[in-house]
Amino acid sequence: MGYVDEVLDLVSKKNADQPEFLQAVTEVLNSLRPVVEANEEVYRKNAILERITEPDRVIMFRVPWVDDKGQVQVNRGFRVQFNNAIGPYKGGLRLHPSVNLGIIKFLGFEQIFKNSLTSLPIGGGKGGSDFNPKGKSDREIMAFCQSFMTELCKYIGADVDVPAGDIGTGAREIGYMFGQYKRIRGMFEGVLTGKGLSYGGSLARTEATGYGLLYITEELMKCHGESMQGKTCVVSGAGNVAIYAIQKAQQMGAKVVTCSDSTGWIYDSEGIDVALLKEIKEVKRARLTEYAAARKSAEYHEGRGVWSIKCDIALPCATQNELLLEDAKTLVANGCKAVCEGANMPTTLEATEYLQNNGVLFICGKASNAGGVATSALEMSQNSERLSWTFEEVDAKLKNIMVNIYHNIDDAAKQYGMEGNYVAGANIAGFQKVVDAMLAHGVC
Repeated sequence: MGYVDEVLDLVSKKNADQPEFLQAVTEVLNSLRPVVEANEEVYRKNAILERITEPDRVIMFRVPWVDDKGQVQVNRGFRVQFNNAIGPYKGGLRLHPSVNLGIIKFLGFEQIFKNSLTSLPIGGGKGGSDFNPKGKSDREIMAFCQSFMTELCKYIGADVDVPAGDIGTGAREIGYMFGQYKRIRGMFEGVLTGKGLSYGGSLARTEATGYGLLYITEELMKCHGESMQGKTCVVSGAGNVAIYAIQKAQQMGAKVVTCSDSTGWIYDSEGIDVALLKEIKEVKRARLTEYAAARKSAEYHEGRGVWSIKCDIALPCATQNELLLEDAKTLVANGCKAVCEGANMPTTLEATEYLQNNGVLFICGKASNAGGVATSALEMSQNSERLSWTFEEVDAKLKNIMVNIYHNIDDAAKQYGMEGNYVAGANIAGFQKVVDAMLAHGVC
């Protein structure tokens, strides 16, 4: 049994109850086989794969808070500090009922390679809670965030671990958490990113993940003799990533005809109205049924179905494992040219393989959605310098980072005889930088 298989077997036995984490590790390690085989003696002696698949530490804690009826509620909080070989731990805080240790570990593991690909000095981490912010009052959100940060603040810092937003954690939640950190620690520092502009946030951070997704998609298309102009795109999700992916795609001349939320999806033959979508999702925090009610060209459908619409480009921007094998078959049958992930691991392993085997250009989330964390790192830089850059400055840096990521993953795939396999290219390019640092640091 080879080194990769030995470690996969070990990880499977240790984490049998964490399917998302096992899926992420399996995808990464399988694509790293040629790199590992070329360096097996050194990697095995230094237990590189065992060390990179085991978090530095896992912090799990109780989060008690009082609801508007005076009832004490208890949630579970997490922070997984996975690897800081190239910089402070960096990764978002997800607030969603589905959150458990396995999901946080999968996200933290992916974050190692994603952060490495940005070329910025940030390590991999992730956190969150099974708290559901939907339907809660502002006071309840504040009560939860303050309790959550009361415990989390013991383990984070501007040069230690810098959390950010994620699903369920927007500017409101980050504001409450930052206020509590400052209150307890008595320090005003760049300990969180995604902050409001009035207290150290960065312009373009809100747009960054969606814009970055389109910058790398545009570069992919350009390098294959295509452009975004006139292309039909389908997008899943209706959160921060999806909204700004739709906006940037339409600025590039594409037509985006779908979006979705947890209850259903919209097909709009005239193209998604971004202003209306923002009003419903960012201001009213309402369901997509209101979009269909306000726009004659829109059809609302319950459940899943975004991937059934004929398109040139598919952009999954909702959550993990939302694009299944049957969806991949439908996309191929409908002539889809490219799938670029805006969410973290939204495509199952079987669907990914089917897309790749049938000639669809495919870029995985650790490369294509890295714009968010890249801009978070740019926010960290601005905080350290006590400066604020213009939107145009940040956006230009973001575009440059995403274009460089495309060429780095393309070069890595070609180097190991896997031209066009951008999943392998992303994993290899991200892995090599981290491993070089791990070897330089010795056994730690």
